[in-house]
Amino acid sequence: MIVVLKKGTPADEVNRISEWLTHFDLEVNPIVGQETTILGLVGDTTAIDKNTLMLNSYVDKVLKVQEPFKRANRQLHPEDTIVDIGGIKVGGSKLAIMAGPCSVESEAQICEIAERVKADGATILRGGAWKPRSSPYSFQGLKAEGLELLNLAKKQTGLPIVTEITNPANIEYFLDKVDCFQVGARNMQNFDLLAELGRTNKPVLLKRGFSNTMKEFLMSAEYILAGGNEDVILCERGIRTHETYTRNTLDVSAVPALKRLSHLPVVVDPSHAAGIYWMVEPLAMAAIAAGADGLMIEVHNDPEHALSDGAQSLTYENFHKTMEKIRAIASVVGREV
Repeated sequence: MIVVLKKGTPADEVNRISEWLTHFDLEVNPIVGQETTILGLVGDTTAIDKNTLMLNSYVDKVLKVQEPFKRANRQLHPEDTIVDIGGIKVGGSKLAIMAGPCSVESEAQICEIAERVKADGATILRGGAWKPRSSPYSFQGLKAEGLELLNLAKKQTGLPIVTEITNPANIEYFLDKVDCFQVGARNMQNFDLLAELGRTNKPVLLKRGFSNTMKEFLMSAEYILAGGNEDVILCERGIRTHETYTRNTLDVSAVPALKRLSHLPVVVDPSHAAGIYWMVEPLAMAAIAAGADGLMIEVHNDPEHALSDGAQSLTYENFHKTMEKIRAIASVVGREV
């Protein structure tokens, strides 16, 4: 339920109404905007009489939130959320470009890639240390060593780090070594992990699962938000369809849909969506045109010999060209890189 207060409602009246509502065992989330104040109610609101609320002269209207996701709902939070990752804003007018290799392979590799992608406009370094793979025989990442190497690259370039976490038991180890947790598609419904990340104060980039609906995606985000962590970024990375030409099918419609349903920032991963390097550029352009707040792009110094996902990784030259196209599209839709 949402209680919309009239413009100019004094702060003490907002507090008084909020306190009265808490007597119904509800969590009250006041959202003060430039034009109005909204009280978002989380919990069982069946005991509240709408007509009684409307007797208060400061109450403008009372609305029911039909969707099961409350905190992620734009109705409850009309203004866009902007998430800060190590000083880089995700969700504002400037696009966030996350770039780097699928897997960290060596100190020389990750530091060189970090320098090169930064030079072309990347603002956040992505790189996998723990790599959940479909096959147990595939490269699983350098794990703790990979995380240390990411931090060496951060020290060298100043780029904040986003990297994937798969196990709740590793959260404490990750906390002072990453600027943003990434939850991969395979763990989108790992509710124990999501709940624990909700208790941290680090941003979380949540990827959509292979076959999950928008509602399921937003309900996973709700797990993190419900724990108190409001810094959640949604990532569309392609879904599984009957098509086999590409690795996945990029759901471009997810961008405007998610931004209409939710206040959370939305980024797109065209690399995993396509699985083919030459498709990354046009899909990245489409994502920005559709309203995405940023991109996550895989870049490798030697894709042919990459230990994972070389086929979808851009060379330095291709990343440079892609960034030029992204800047052109961004200027058309009123964004900047």
